[in-house]
Order: sequence, then structure tokens, then C-alpha cells
Amino acid sequence: MPDHSVSTAPLFPRLLSFPFAAIPGRVHSTAIVAVLNRIFTNAMDEGELDFLRGRAVHIHVQDMRLVFCISLSGDKLVATQTEVMPDLSITGTLHSFMLLAARREDSDTLFFQRRLHMEGDTELGLEVKNFLDGMDMDSDWLSRQLEAAVQRALPVYERMLK
Repeated sequence: MPDHSVSTAPLFPRLLSFPFAAIPGRVHSTAIVAVLNRIFTNAMDEGELDFLRGRAVHIHVQDMRLVFCISLSGDKLVATQTEVMPDLSITGTLHSFMLLAARREDSDTLFFQRRLHMEGDTELGLEVKNFLDGMDMDSDWLSRQLEAAVQRALPVYERMLK
């Protein structure tokens, strides 16, 4: 069985990560929730993200030194302070998150191979995992475009890192 641990995963070049590290987490969070609010409009309208209401999920893309934190408030995702203790933390490399977004790997595989790590509220973690696994990317134009863009970018990224 091949070793797919974080230590052997392709890593974003450290030198290129410095600009991301210099930007405050609140800025990352604000930009990312703007995109996620567009992608998950239908899911939020249908109450599929209600499990996030008032709860903070902290995402750390290790090799990019990118940190952001999101929650659901009212009818939209909002950026929360990255310094606040989150209910759930998900950590991994850009490559692992790209594999998940491109649907080249499912969340169970990435978590069981320890390429993504989850800490905190187990129930919330299962709800996030189930939401990701159950997303219908075919029903929304923007979601399909995002998945297609990641599908195209992933091989280029993997070649760049070799």
C-alpha cells in the first residue's frame, strides 16, 4: 500500500507561501466566504449548512500557510476570527484539499490516510464530511465550474511540484 501521508504529499513551494502568511487570517476568511456563499447558495437555501450555525470551522492549508475560519450566521457563511477557539479544525496540504475539491479522492480516504486531519467536535466533523460527500456539484453552474477548474489545475500543480 503506498504511503500517502502529509509528509510524502506534494507541497506548495515554501517561498511562494510567504505572501499568504503575511495576509491576516481574517482577510483570507472574508475572501473565501465570499466565494463559498456563491457556491453553496442552493445548499444554504435548503438548510443543508444549518449545522454550521453559530459554530466555527477553522481550515488550515499547511503548506500555503493559509488559515481561515468560517461559520453560518443568518442565511450566509461569515468569516470568523481565526484566533478564536474553533469547534472544528481541518488541516491538510493544498494538494489534499484540491483532490477533495476535484473529487479525485473522497473525504474518507483523505482522512483515513491522514492526509487531512480533523480535530474538535466529532459530530460537527461528521456533518461537514457528510455534506462534502453529498454535495451535488452537477446542480449548480458555479460549482461545476469550480470543480472543472480544480480538475484542470491539479495535474499542472502536480507536475510543477515534481
